[in-house]
Amino acid sequence: MKELTIGPNDAGQRLDRFLAKAVPLLPASLAQKYIRLKRIKRNGARAERDTRLEAGDVLQLYINDEFFDTPRQENAYLTVVKPRLTIVYEDDNLLLADKRPGLAVHPHDGAEYGRTLIDQIQAYLYQKGEWRPGRENAFAPALCNRIDRNTGGIVIAAKNAEALRILNQKIRDRELEKTYLAIVEGTPRPREGALTGFLFKDAVKNRVFVTDRPQPGAKTCRTDYRVLESRNGLSLVECRLITGRTHQIRAQFAHAGHPLLGDGKYGKLDKKYGRSYQALYAYRLGFRFTSDGGLLQYLDGKTFQVARVDFVEEYFPERKTE
Repeated sequence: MKELTIGPNDAGQRLDRFLAKAVPLLPASLAQKYIRLKRIKRNGARAERDTRLEAGDVLQLYINDEFFDTPRQENAYLTVVKPRLTIVYEDDNLLLADKRPGLAVHPHDGAEYGRTLIDQIQAYLYQKGEWRPGRENAFAPALCNRIDRNTGGIVIAAKNAEALRILNQKIRDRELEKTYLAIVEGTPRPREGALTGFLFKDAVKNRVFVTDRPQPGAKTCRTDYRVLESRNGLSLVECRLITGRTHQIRAQFAHAGHPLLGDGKYGKLDKKYGRSYQALYAYRLGFRFTSDGGLLQYLDGKTFQVARVDFVEEYFPERKTE
């Protein structure tokens, strides 16, 4: 519990408006709830949100210490009142979230404060009582993989430091199998095969380039694929990443002459389809350990999949996500 004494400069303000300035990390809806529950009192008695404060009033605030911190990106989860998550799988060590297209995973993707996937996950675990920042010296729930803002699919979040360490190592050792669904223009030939090449990242332009021959600074890239169905000039393709380069699937299919539907960066935004982002979804994740998984060994051999992919239902309605 913290107490705040109202001075002359704060007198005359409504209680709820004073709280918005004095405790900026406390969402307005949560502040109203706490007022109703008598967790915010004035001079030891219940107060209403529109109560006018007077000089000398003492407010008793029975709220968690985290809310009194200085607002910054690291505590943006506190501003999330009701987390919006689609959870594919969860246990004591990790959480698999189905990220929808349009949502950034981290704040440096240009997303607004408190509106990224990591904010939603941290808010969810905080509100469940599984994570208490005040009891941790450094650890915070963290994402183990990234997905582009306008790509959907499974993102892994570690709930503890040991799980984070193991998952990061398994990703580096390529012991996680990531499978995507995509819609591309035309029909790739052969209908099942591999796209190989060399990928170079231009950080200034925030895009990558694929070549058939080695280039200075370029890295090898390979995507295995199979065409599931073709109609009306489009093909539904299942892709498995063998290497995990930036924008790999998008750039490789564009280089092969089959850009992804709706991909304005590597293909085109075809107005007749009305799509504003690429048809690409990381819909399946498999754990295929070739070395000891330690705390997470129980995951070996397991596969997880999202319930639905919107563009499959829209463009190939007779096919269900396999």
